[in-house]
Amino acid sequence: MLADTHGVIDSRIAGVVNGSDWVIHAGDIGNGAVLQQLAQLANQVVAVRGNNDVASKWPVQDHDILNTLRNERRVDLPGGELVVLHGHRVTPACLRHQRLRKRYAETRAVVCGHSHQLVEDTSALPWILNPGAAGRARTYGGPSCLLLHIKGEQWSVEHHRFALKAKG
Repeated sequence: MLADTHGVIDSRIAGVVNGSDWVIHAGDIGNGAVLQQLAQLANQVVAVRGNNDVASKWPVQDHDILNTLRNERRVDLPGGELVVLHGHRVTPACLRHQRLRKRYAETRAVVCGHSHQLVEDTSALPWILNPGAAGRARTYGGPSCLLLHIKGEQWSVEHHRFALKAKG
């Protein structure tokens, strides 16, 4: 799971998701090249539109791809349903987890982005999972992503955060 690439996937994040069954992108993708790169790394790509995924911020040649993105996606997985959205419309931020849990009470987990902050809130159902920023923009300590492991009905989350690359 990743989010907030804003047009660039950190190569270390790409290495982590390479070979995955699914890649889930929770918005602020940035361009079609990001989705094409993800399609080469995983069997299935599920992506949603973020607040920065608008025509004025995407290359003109990618507008057809942009127009296919929805605000929310649902993925049926063994052991439950995963809901994917960017999260910017669930306000205020201080109540986001509470409101997501109420809105999606029947799901196993909600994946959202927007804050650029890595969060694994598995304290209650549904889990609220924010993979942080997988590109270069506002990574708050380095690019990050989450892996969801599913064995039968059992789910576990593994996080990956990489050190910021030195500028030069």
